[in-house]
Amino acid sequence: MSDALAPADEAGIAAAVAEAAARAEPLAVMGSATKSPMLRPVQAARGLSTRNLAGITLYSPTELVIAARAGTTLAEIEAALAERGQHLIAEPPDFSALLGTDGAQTLGGVVAANLSGPRRVAWGATRDHVLGVRAVNGEGEVIRSGGRVLKNVTGLDLCKLLSGSHGTLAVLTEITLKVLPAPERVGTLVLPGLDAEAGVRALAAALGSPYGVSGAAWLSTDAAAQIPELAPFGAPVALVRIEDFAASVSYRTARLRAELDEQRGEVLGDAATHAVWRAIRDATPLQPEPDEAVWRVSVRPSAGPGVLHALAQGAGARGFLDWGGGLVWLAGAGNSETHAAVEQAARQAGGVWMLLRGPEPLRAAVDVIPREVPPLARITSRVKAALDPKGILNPGRMYAGI
Repeated sequence: MSDALAPADEAGIAAAVAEAAARAEPLAVMGSATKSPMLRPVQAARGLSTRNLAGITLYSPTELVIAARAGTTLAEIEAALAERGQHLIAEPPDFSALLGTDGAQTLGGVVAANLSGPRRVAWGATRDHVLGVRAVNGEGEVIRSGGRVLKNVTGLDLCKLLSGSHGTLAVLTEITLKVLPAPERVGTLVLPGLDAEAGVRALAAALGSPYGVSGAAWLSTDAAAQIPELAPFGAPVALVRIEDFAASVSYRTARLRAELDEQRGEVLGDAATHAVWRAIRDATPLQPEPDEAVWRVSVRPSAGPGVLHALAQGAGARGFLDWGGGLVWLAGAGNSETHAAVEQAARQAGGVWMLLRGPEPLRAAVDVIPREVPPLARITSRVKAALDPKGILNPGRMYAGI
């Protein structure tokens, strides 16, 4: 929004929210608005941006902790960590290209959306690495949770509650994260020619091995063709990533290849591995058309191939698998019929879905995430009422009317 408020500090954010609450005026909460096309359209005439709340406020490499204001770009944080040989654990994706937005994504946006990349299968989601937050609730009050050390029991654990709340409960102003040393080397074992079912079986075996797999994905021939490093295989591929010291990566990829009995397998080096997993992280293989929608379906890994096949056959959708088969990425027609098919396939597989991107009329008309069962919905309503009693923060973002 061109007229979005963008205060220079936390006090300004608190004042803006307090004023909006007094007027019962809904606010569209954002960082640099790179994720505005996600989920439902926000029902607000005015925006509130944290983009001017920028800067790293604490970095202790020896303690593996970094803190930054919510408007700090992820690029700035990653650059500071790289200088000390460290990285963000959850490998957050950048969906700017997928969503068709400009600008650099911010730390607050990543945490508010709980965005996690391929490494989630081994190391957990972004919310699992949030040590502390500062935020402004829907009444303009500054709240704090957690701390700046790895071991703390400071107050209620609002960190996990606010991570993934998409700005509907409070405006994040500062986040403290746990970080880890970056690996010396990375390698990817490519297993070509496996269909989705066989590919997921191979990924399950790799993830169950003692070799410390940090990425496990399966791409169809068409999806693999969108990544230059994989296009020459001309076949569907199962991909297994290992990260560690150089000698360890060489040994473990060789052992894994032997134990999977895949002599056709090929090991990609550092540069190719980084490029491949960056593409998977950002869902580059989907290449959706402007009028298409994009969904993420989370299921047990063994059910992933079935969901992918059912929607390809019944709805003309295409996609690939991450998280060992547990995350199904899909692109297809941006209409209610395809969305209904995705919902049905997810339910039948015992999973959940998210409409990540789609035409605005579609996002406004359908459930972009599953409706909660009544007991959970009542808890959600009470939490919303406690933190945002006037319902002014990103109304309608996740659920209609909330």
